[in-house]
Amino acid sequence: MLSFSSTQTKPSLLPPNLYPSSHSFSHSLLPPLKPHKNRTHLHLQRLTIQAIDAAQPFDYESQLKTHYQKSNALKIGIIGFGNYGQFLARSFVQQGHTVLAHSRSNYSKLAQDVGVSFFTDPNDLCEQHPEVVLLCTSIMSSEKVIKTFPFQRLLRNTLFVDVLSVKEFPRDLFLNYLPAEFDILCTHPMFGPQSGKDSWVDLPFVYDKVRIGDCGFRLNRCEKFLDIFAREGCRMVEMSCAEHDRDAAGSQFVTHPMGRVLEKFRLESSPINTKGYETLLNLVENTAGDSFELYYGLFMYNKNAMEQLERLDMAFEDLKKELFGNLHEVCRRQLFGSAERVEALREEEDAEPQKLLSTGSQIGSNEDPRNGAQKGYENGHASLNSAPVSLR
Repeated sequence: MLSFSSTQTKPSLLPPNLYPSSHSFSHSLLPPLKPHKNRTHLHLQRLTIQAIDAAQPFDYESQLKTHYQKSNALKIGIIGFGNYGQFLARSFVQQGHTVLAHSRSNYSKLAQDVGVSFFTDPNDLCEQHPEVVLLCTSIMSSEKVIKTFPFQRLLRNTLFVDVLSVKEFPRDLFLNYLPAEFDILCTHPMFGPQSGKDSWVDLPFVYDKVRIGDCGFRLNRCEKFLDIFAREGCRMVEMSCAEHDRDAAGSQFVTHPMGRVLEKFRLESSPINTKGYETLLNLVENTAGDSFELYYGLFMYNKNAMEQLERLDMAFEDLKKELFGNLHEVCRRQLFGSAERVEALREEEDAEPQKLLSTGSQIGSNEDPRNGAQKGYENGHASLNSAPVSLR
């Protein structure tokens, strides 16, 4: 009598080598037969039964998923494990990537909680040979970090990526300091822990493949990293670093001054908030979540920022002039009476120069005004000479 590990006999879904030995077995219904010349007859005499556990198809799906994750997984080293580095690391780990981290402050406990290996010494991190090194420092400290980084301990074709809010500055920094064999990918996820806390769907992710080797491995590695954000639903936008800084100055940099001005204005919620006012409160919340160092870095390291700040100041001054100009009209009406009186005064003011011009034109368009004055003087002098003089 045969015994089975499952009450159901399932068809053979997979090649035998994929079934675990604990979940399958083979048993012959007949004792071993002697070799027979007729192989077909021998095959009919022998019947092999395979039984698998009921959960086996799900185990196979799990194996496929694990195999896919391993084949697409990257070893990513994050330099700068502050709020933004932690924010990105959580998604990296959830997608099955191996994440290493280093920062000036010791985040060992926090890193352990999210499944990240933390290294207090950057040399130790580099000796793990990450495929991708992700620069998540502040804009202001990035140059100092790059200058002192132990590149010599990395693999010679490592991919370097940044996520700074300006792009031309880190691009030039990488080109100046990184070894020529390293790949360079400049990126900007245009969202942060506040705006991306619920989902990354439809949020813009800007990237520029500054220097990527033409071999298949290096191209594939770059695409794997970009796929992290594409799988989260980001709107992938490829553009040059110069284009990014020009456009970002007109959107991101303008957003920060407005949010910070309103923050200093101390906006408060009320029972009668309008939709527009709610939008302003959300703007203050988003910008207040970013450090002033980030805002200062946007100003310092985007050459288009000063122009936008001056335009913003000019727009505010124009608005004030327009308001005060209308206020001036109201004051004139109160001082001089009705609007018709004000209009009459304007007409009189406009007609006065015309009156003076018409008086001057009587002298003669082809004569010098001084000649007319001379003639008037001569006529007056002649009349005096012709007048009778009486003596007493």
